[in-house]
Amino acid sequence: MRYSLGLAVLVMAGSACRTATPAGPPARPAPAPATACAAAGTPSERAVRWARVSAEHRAIFLEVYAMATAHVEQKAAGRAPGSWAVVADADDTLLDNSEYQLERVPFGGTFDPSTWRTWTARRAAVPLPGAAAFLRRVHELGGRIAIVTNRDAVECPDTEAVFRAQALPYDVMLCKPEGASSDKNLRFEAVARGTAGLPPVEIVAFLGDNIQDFPEKTQAIRLQDDSAFADFGRRYFVFPNAMYGSWERN
Repeated sequence: MRYSLGLAVLVMAGSACRTATPAGPPARPAPAPATACAAAGTPSERAVRWARVSAEHRAIFLEVYAMATAHVEQKAAGRAPGSWAVVADADDTLLDNSEYQLERVPFGGTFDPSTWRTWTARRAAVPLPGAAAFLRRVHELGGRIAIVTNRDAVECPDTEAVFRAQALPYDVMLCKPEGASSDKNLRFEAVARGTAGLPPVEIVAFLGDNIQDFPEKTQAIRLQDDSAFADFGRRYFVFPNAMYGSWERN
């Protein structure tokens, strides 16, 4: 579920530190690139800081949730209440874990299972912008909400407690079974078939911050043409996460 920050973030941070090459001789010596980048923070720190303080991060979340809300409002028309559902990831889609990521910055942003378990037990995650309003609207429209998360099964009770404390409605939460892989496709299918604590439903939307939060999608999609992304912004709604993800393994 978590991976150390990799080459993609290093490239992003390096680009952010880079300055334009002047057309002529500089009036005074330019600062060395290493000094400029050090002042800006490490790659992991920059990624976490962007998620925590940038206006753009908040704007994108509100924008994507507005798009998802408009989509489910359209899909709910003419459908019987309880006959359809949305599937959403939890971490850094609905729940903000940037405080945990901030705590990991001194360790290079690497994921540590023991500290992650401590974090989930603290129940300190808060909703991301737009998340609570979106979930409430789904229920108002008669939809079901399935949370499909790769938090381990042992972490499910604490996760459910966070959802209750933060007034985040849901109908079923499917954590990663002990010993199972992080592949969510079997759980997606269980939601649709009605073997996951809900009756059979039509899934009208998927929401996540990782390409693997969407059915049969992996990082390999990046090698395909734009038509492979046709469902994004329609049925699939993706949120930005430069702090960690399956992209780090590329």
